[in-house]
Amino acid sequence: MNIVACIKQTFDTEAKIAVSGGQVSDQGVNLILNPYDEYAVEEAIRLKEKNGGEVVVVSVGTDKTQEALRYCLAMGADRAVLVQDPALGKADSASVSVTLGKLLADMEYDVILCGNQAVDDGASAVPSRLAEKLDLPQANVITALEIGDGSATVRREVDGGSEILDVQLPALFSAQKGLNEVRYPSLPGIMKAKRKELKVVGLGDLGLSADDVAPKTEIVNVELPPARQAGKVLKGEVADVVAELVTLLKNEAKVI
Repeated sequence: MNIVACIKQTFDTEAKIAVSGGQVSDQGVNLILNPYDEYAVEEAIRLKEKNGGEVVVVSVGTDKTQEALRYCLAMGADRAVLVQDPALGKADSASVSVTLGKLLADMEYDVILCGNQAVDDGASAVPSRLAEKLDLPQANVITALEIGDGSATVRREVDGGSEILDVQLPALFSAQKGLNEVRYPSLPGIMKAKRKELKVVGLGDLGLSADDVAPKTEIVNVELPPARQAGKVLKGEVADVVAELVTLLKNEAKVI
């Protein structure tokens, strides 16, 4: 079985966000494997352990992204591919899905796994866009996956409960928390990861141009929320307090 896991490198969820020049600064910030993608990689490795085959981890990013890919290799993935190009510096969900779609078009796979969302933008757009590019059936936000003979049975979260779907392979699935318990890389795994293949390709290698991956969205400006002001305690007769409260809600808070 051939399994592909798509990952993204994101800010550490405990990192303190700093804004410089209207953009989020990554200076001095610890970068990690997107937590939802960890579930996807873990599930890919479990499928390989159960059914045999190969796990390939792919990503779009920069030199730093190699750290996240090496982490996946240390977990147990077999090889990795990174698409790195200056034209992808401001890539959005559309850019990434076009790039990954072109990369995967020439690869053999039975299952593609992605994280349900990235913790930095929360867009949850790449899995669906990528499935559309590759003309694949998809099931998102899955919390259970069983592979059968040419098909998969998944459980996914819906409002008020869950649903069970039968999906023909090849197919794409996006992982939600609860799909599995993510392993930590072992010391032997970390040592082996240094010798595993990590291939870096550019847009030209995929037959893409900068125009092909031009972002559809633009971050114009980023601002931190204003500091919270101290609360006010209103005292006095009930009628006076209510009147003052209404005035404050209307003139200061501007919620009525």
